[in-house]
Amino acid sequence: MGESSGYKEYVAGLVAGVATVITGHPFDTVKVKLQKHNTEARGVTYSSGLHCAARILKTEGIKGLYSGATSSFVGMAFESSLLFGIYSQTKQSLQGGVQGCGPQLQVIIPSAAYAGALISFVLCPSELCRMQVQGTDSMVPKSSRYSSPLDCALKTIKTEGVSGIFRGGFTTLLRESLGNAVFFSVYEYVRYYVHSQLKAASSDHSHFIDMGIGIVSGGLSGVAFWSAVLPLDVAKTIIQTTPDKRSSRNPFQILSSIYGRAGFKGCYTGLGPTIVRAFPANAAAIVTWELAMKVLGVKHES
Repeated sequence: MGESSGYKEYVAGLVAGVATVITGHPFDTVKVKLQKHNTEARGVTYSSGLHCAARILKTEGIKGLYSGATSSFVGMAFESSLLFGIYSQTKQSLQGGVQGCGPQLQVIIPSAAYAGALISFVLCPSELCRMQVQGTDSMVPKSSRYSSPLDCALKTIKTEGVSGIFRGGFTTLLRESLGNAVFFSVYEYVRYYVHSQLKAASSDHSHFIDMGIGIVSGGLSGVAFWSAVLPLDVAKTIIQTTPDKRSSRNPFQILSSIYGRAGFKGCYTGLGPTIVRAFPANAAAIVTWELAMKVLGVKHES
């Protein structure tokens, strides 16, 4: 990362968040429904992500795949702005102005984990309300559903207090801290390695090559993120969508229960659509972020 430019990293992150939602939200809707319904002892089950997507399209149309997208655009834009901005500036501070010596895990991991921990406080209420809307199957009577994420937030606060919208907060913090440490480590190393190889092979360097590197590094980073923390995401989905508010909020206890009932496969429920979503959504985020940084005049170290 080059010189810190204050607000510019945050603006670039915001644009990246919008690109992520446009690309990845339909996959996320399918993932949430799979995690909610396929991990319940009794309930609607889907044979695959494709089956789930087909059912959504049949019963709700294309709009169903973008269920809860309004809060996603707001939440993801804000969250992405904070994530990239805090990561960039924390990394700059820890490096102490020293550039050009390649990725340093002792700088990347704490910077990413710190940024992830902070954004979890934004993500938790946003995802809670989105999941309550997304996770409801079309068989559930409309009278029992939330009409929108805002409706969910207001009713949750009314019945459970402000703490209710932070249900699953600890699990979200764990997922974001660990996941982003993995994400940015893979991103920085893949980007540095590919740039190094290309520089050694040729002095020519076009914007298309930069975009290609962004697609590869962003896509692989997204896959690494979800491969590392999907079980925590499964536990978080259950914590945030279980009607019984007295049920356990301990992610490890929940995962132990799922493992006993469905094995290792149960802890990775929704892996298919999650990985299918992870590559294009994160590739779009990184390419958009790097392009926005370039437009804003922020130098990104190769």
